[in-house]
Amino acid sequence: MAFVIISAIVLALAVFGLVVGLFGFASFDSVYQNEYAVSTYHMADTATLLVNGDHLDDYLAGDMAEEYERTRTNLDVYCNKISVSLLYVIQVDRGDYRSFVSIFNSVDNSVDNTSYTPWELGYERETTNDEYRKKYKALYEQESLYETVYRVKTKDGQNPHITTLVPVKNSSGNVVAILCMQRPIREIRDARNSYLYSIIISTAVLALLASVFAAGFVRYRLIAPIRKVSDEASRFARENTKGKALGNISGFAELSRLASSIDTMEADMTCYIENLTRVTAEKERIGTELNLATRIQAAMLPNIFPAFPERTEFDIYANMHPAKEVGGDFYDFFLVDRDHLCMVMADVSGKGVPAALFMMASRIIIANNAKMGKSPAQILADTNASICQNNREEMFVTVWLGILEISTGKLTAANAGHEYPAISKRGGGFELFKDKHGFVIGGLDGVKYSNYELELEHGDKVFVYTDGVAEAMNRLGELFGTDRMLGALNEAPEASPEQILNNVLRATNEFAKDTEQFDDLTMLCVEYKG
Repeated sequence: MAFVIISAIVLALAVFGLVVGLFGFASFDSVYQNEYAVSTYHMADTATLLVNGDHLDDYLAGDMAEEYERTRTNLDVYCNKISVSLLYVIQVDRGDYRSFVSIFNSVDNSVDNTSYTPWELGYERETTNDEYRKKYKALYEQESLYETVYRVKTKDGQNPHITTLVPVKNSSGNVVAILCMQRPIREIRDARNSYLYSIIISTAVLALLASVFAAGFVRYRLIAPIRKVSDEASRFARENTKGKALGNISGFAELSRLASSIDTMEADMTCYIENLTRVTAEKERIGTELNLATRIQAAMLPNIFPAFPERTEFDIYANMHPAKEVGGDFYDFFLVDRDHLCMVMADVSGKGVPAALFMMASRIIIANNAKMGKSPAQILADTNASICQNNREEMFVTVWLGILEISTGKLTAANAGHEYPAISKRGGGFELFKDKHGFVIGGLDGVKYSNYELELEHGDKVFVYTDGVAEAMNRLGELFGTDRMLGALNEAPEASPEQILNNVLRATNEFAKDTEQFDDLTMLCVEYKG
């Protein structure tokens, strides 16, 4: 009888585990693949921001070589940063979609142990198969936002991968090319295997436990079941860990129902504890990844000071303190040439990873335009045009941008919806300079911006910042405000830029104390010594 009962329980558990495992596996695999495809689409769509759809024909004709090389370099960097095997842009023959010509081709064979060779500009090739031709047609005719191709079984010796295709548009909104991104799918395979192993092991463990518990059911009828119920209830109340299931321990219905209630309570409580433990572990993993993202973001911004030790005509210092692990604020400064220093202070809408990605793209576009020798107003206008071109998420960024002519002290600046800068003349204190604001970057296509000029003399300073400084909040809900900020700046207006930023940071920390902040805090100060 004991053998029959144990066998029945083990068989039932095996069937149950198999059914639940199959349904769970199908659901898990579908959701995971969908999330993987969507995340790859967003990575590919971000890459289109680096490509100027209006100039593709010029690249193929051999024109605009400098811009082409700059775009190719940016795509190579982006390909390496996001760890994908291939990132390429092609123009497809729209007659029958049976061939295409390569424009950009970035390869990172280290990602998935591949052996791809980059295509040269103008390389022509036939379309792989009818599946790709249909997807090319759907993208060119704007029937879909993106297309996805899974290659689980490959014939060319390469590893399984996913290829996501997104349209590249010109400034008129017409599709002029297709950007393709190939990403390994070993994460899907690893997650699938891990899930299967867990189902097999858990089913085997439950079957083993059930056989032990069933033997006890046959041996004990009355006193032992009561003692077991009492002992188990006391143990669980003390330890909060699941013990051996009591099961149907007696022929008496009342005792069996009591034992069943205890088992159910333990299972529910243990499941809750296990879920809580799993969620905690997942949060720790996400925290680790966000800490890595924080270090990557910090490394992208200028962070070595003094930044230009060989230049004595000016002194510059900047820092950023994100409210979350990664932030949307950013600053930048670089020499356009030997006599011009470009400075940028910007604040992206939103926080966290989306804002950080938008920040990266915005910073690259601004820097690329600035290094072409354009005026601040033109840099902002061209950056706005580029971002508006593919801004499906409708994010925006406020920007203050200034270019200092080092030999004369003339500062030419433009403001796209950002905070007023603070200016300190030698021997005086900091005051807000209420410059003319243009519209935010990414908010409206075709916006024009205007320049203004300041004449800096020896000892003059310029302080720019994001709204996280003025909007730092204490536990009473009060804001730090620009008056307190100016007070902190004027504690020692003659100090170095680094000390001035430290004074402001110290003042905001003393004001906010332990209150959680919801906005990034970013500052930059430059002193002219020419």
